[in-house]
Amino acid sequence: MKRKITAVAGLVAFALAGQNVSAKTLEDVLKEKGVITEEDYKEVSKVKPIDYKLGKGFTFTTQDERFQLSLGGRMQFRYTFFDYDKDNNAKNDTSQFDAKRVRLWAQGYAYSKNLTYNLEFDPRAYAKDNKTGLINAYMDYKIIDEAQVRVGQYKDFFGRQEVTSDGALEFVDRSPVADAFKHGYDIGAMLYGKVAGGIANYNVGVFGGAGQTNTRDSNDNAFIARVAVNPLGDMAYSEGDLDVSQKPLLSIGANYLYNTLNKTTPAAGPTYDSTASYTNSSTGWIPASTTFGNARDKIEVFAYGGDLAFKWMGFSLQGEYLLGQAEARHGNDNQRAQGYYAQAGYVIIPKTLEVAFRYSYLDKNRDADNNLITETIGAVSYYFDKHNLKIQGDVGNIHNQKTVSGVHEQFDDMQYRLQAQIIF
Repeated sequence: MKRKITAVAGLVAFALAGQNVSAKTLEDVLKEKGVITEEDYKEVSKVKPIDYKLGKGFTFTTQDERFQLSLGGRMQFRYTFFDYDKDNNAKNDTSQFDAKRVRLWAQGYAYSKNLTYNLEFDPRAYAKDNKTGLINAYMDYKIIDEAQVRVGQYKDFFGRQEVTSDGALEFVDRSPVADAFKHGYDIGAMLYGKVAGGIANYNVGVFGGAGQTNTRDSNDNAFIARVAVNPLGDMAYSEGDLDVSQKPLLSIGANYLYNTLNKTTPAAGPTYDSTASYTNSSTGWIPASTTFGNARDKIEVFAYGGDLAFKWMGFSLQGEYLLGQAEARHGNDNQRAQGYYAQAGYVIIPKTLEVAFRYSYLDKNRDADNNLITETIGAVSYYFDKHNLKIQGDVGNIHNQKTVSGVHEQFDDMQYRLQAQIIF
């Protein structure tokens, strides 16, 4: 039987060479053509010591199927041009080329198919900051579909767009609202599962709270929970309806986050012991630590969110509303923030060409005037092989309202982005 497969392999190779990179396997073609029987197909397909699948990488499996390792990666190359408002004298126009994300991963299972692991590394980020170079480092154990356990470092499950991989977006990048509220990567443990085949999904985790590759010298932790209900069937965390779903899909989700931030006083001044996005001075909504709370105060962070996603016949709709509050334990300092976005996309050519539009609204301080950020953006994406190989471009207007030296000012900056992505 194996000689038979080898003899015809050369004949079918020419047909396969001209097909899409995600074409059927050789065994599939031989079975469809009647060259091998069902029994032969099962025997050949049972174990492949070395295999390749686009999006998963090269896979090595032991003969007894007790161990498996897949090696792969993803790269995003981006060009961005910022055309700043002529009245925004603090900034100059920029033309920027960037290798935005370069990821290498190793994943698989060991001893049992229920014990899986994932290790993901970003060499570019490591070259800039060795703490952000390590992305994922975790292992999972599946008791049953409804009860699975994860331990290690990974992305928390707060916010639909944040949960969705940045390699599976309709736009070049996430909404500024999702970036402002996300907790990001952290070290912890999580219980999660799928109920009734994915009609409902849940995630409940406890984290160190100090962020990516950081540990904390206190007994404070972060708690994050998410639940999603999919009444029409399980819906993957991937934007756009590239497969042009023949039946409608709907997902409704809710999130909760609690974290306690501690202050330290290095030579540069008080800082938070967290790398979460909401503490980032450029994207987050919590104000600088030097002006919020006492120098060694603790700050409690609460965040909530709700979201919805819908797909059908090439049309996709998605939106989120996120709400946050930070309170100093000693004193009266507190800050409330809110934001939302809504986006819609339509696949003009199935699996190939898509257009999308998004509007975002971010208010970093609900108790202050003139501090809004809005984004109005349109995108076009061309997919060679879904999200595995694509080119995306988007154009957006970023509207900023802020107060400078007691004067209320408004700026409208234009952003042009073009990005190519490959997953291998």
